[in-house]
Amino acid sequence: MKTLRYTVAALTALSLSALPALAEKISLNQLSAYLNDLKTAQADFTQISDDGTIMTGQLMLKRPWKIRFEYDQDKTLVLAEARTVAIFDPRGNLQPETYPLGKTPLKLILDRNINLGRANMVVGHSYDGTATTVVAQDPEHPEYGTLSLVFTDNPVQLRQWIVRDDAGSATTVVLGALDSSVKLSNQIFDIGVEKERRSR
Repeated sequence: MKTLRYTVAALTALSLSALPALAEKISLNQLSAYLNDLKTAQADFTQISDDGTIMTGQLMLKRPWKIRFEYDQDKTLVLAEARTVAIFDPRGNLQPETYPLGKTPLKLILDRNINLGRANMVVGHSYDGTATTVVAQDPEHPEYGTLSLVFTDNPVQLRQWIVRDDAGSATTVVLGALDSSVKLSNQIFDIGVEKERRSR
């Protein structure tokens, strides 16, 4: 666990060190507007699991409800579309493991309309002199876990998130520069298309 803390701290420092210091905490209204304007995005990412495992890959996002994680190390693929998450593991069955997106904290940034000012949604809103962190939960289902979002300013940009599930385990995703001008086809998020491709 100590190694994980050091690794996360180092990666966070690396991702934020080249940025100018911020003047103040970014408001929830500003952050909601930024997330709602983020219709598509693509970025490299580094993922740190609770056990200290580090993986890299590429993330693609298309709101609402669509996200794709392509992992470099073992070609695992995670897709979300139509409010379903599917995990394709090349070492396992051809059929993916699936579960409802609504039961994961990530739904909070994939929702059609994001309002961080909603009652009981944000349970933490802090500023460390460099970045603003928001800790959010599903107000109707806080038992599903929390999502901590880290933003920098000038301009506002999402830099990383930490998902804490209902068991208390944490997964950190550190993002490279987000390209929000990219055009992404719906097909790359299509779970059915991916199933068919892998069955050939």
